Amino acid sequence: MSTTVTPTTVDDLRDAVLDRPGTLRVAGAGTAADWAGTPAPADTVLDLTGLSGIVTHNPGDMTVEVRAGTPFAALQAELGEHHQRVAVDPARAAEGATLGGLFATADSGPRALQYGSLRDLVIGATIVLADGTVARSGGHVIKNVAGYDLTKVLHGAHGTLGVIAGLVLRLHPSPQATATVAVPCDRAASADLARRIADSPAEAVAVQWHGVAGQGGRLLADVEGSESGADARARRLADAVGGELLAPDDAAAAWEAHAVAVRARPDGRAVLRFGVVPSALTGVLDGLEADAGDLGDVTASPRTGVATVALPADADVVAAAHRRVAAAGGTSTLRQRPTGADLPAFGPAPASAVVLRAVAASLDPDQRLGRGRLAPWVPTPESTGVSA
Repeated sequence: MSTTVTPTTVDDLRDAVLDRPGTLRVAGAGTAADWAGTPAPADTVLDLTGLSGIVTHNPGDMTVEVRAGTPFAALQAELGEHHQRVAVDPARAAEGATLGGLFATADSGPRALQYGSLRDLVIGATIVLADGTVARSGGHVIKNVAGYDLTKVLHGAHGTLGVIAGLVLRLHPSPQATATVAVPCDRAASADLARRIADSPAEAVAVQWHGVAGQGGRLLADVEGSESGADARARRLADAVGGELLAPDDAAAAWEAHAVAVRARPDGRAVLRFGVVPSALTGVLDGLEADAGDLGDVTASPRTGVATVALPADADVVAAAHRRVAAAGGTSTLRQRPTGADLPAFGPAPASAVVLRAVAASLDPDQRLGRGRLAPWVPTPESTGVSA
């Protein structure tokens, strides 16, 4: 039976790590609790939702320091009062996902095409290691790259290796306006359309194909800028690619439908998120469909090569999907599984898994944090009850 501890300061978090023997599991809002590997039972759950709020916001420098348990939507709302934002748009922010949870799962959104992921926007962090050491990297200066970048090691580590207590982020201005162009097309045509959008002067910040099972699909391209500039560029783009400039309400509905598909939890299905080189994306999706049948509501970016699909919750089917992605030189992660389903979280271990295991052995030799979340790439030791 796990004991839950809810620290409200970095000192509280450090003390919890030091004072609680055995294994630890980091928890936030719970929106990604079934992502990656199934966590082994933990002696203590560190609930970081009490470690919330903005520490320092420097609007002039366009930086902000935020505690890890802060709901991302609340952070964006507060920054929006200063016409600034963290320029990522993860779908599960609407479910209450925390900043630390998004960072730990390497989650981003359509605007990663233009702005990158949280990994690219973090310039500093406060981290508590498994032995209670409080480590700080970076700072409030955007061009601060000296030393070993521990923060980037923890991006996508799913609560292993160390506990993110707070992040310092670079900010971007909020756009005055956005405009969305929609082009009805099938998956095969989306790649060529995306190339034409990339070659245009529209400077789209997000390009996503959303295919609804049994209803076809369409490519969405988002343009940001001034009131007049965004509209004018979007209209020229619509004319160039044979698309339609959506009315604001229709655009909001289209992107919300896309977000709903990304964060969907279809009954009895396994959700896989994968990334390949863009040129291989259509072929991999076609192969997955041939192997597994209906992929549900598919979201895919022909520009970044990232896609989300739903598969039958069968271990052989999921393993075959992982292998197909790996054969194309990509990576894949299980994002949802039915309760109790024993499904492979990752594909074949890449050569870099040796480095990952070495880092894990260095930072958390007893594997106290998030045991099982990176298995089998980081094998789980045999449980002997309360561990050291």
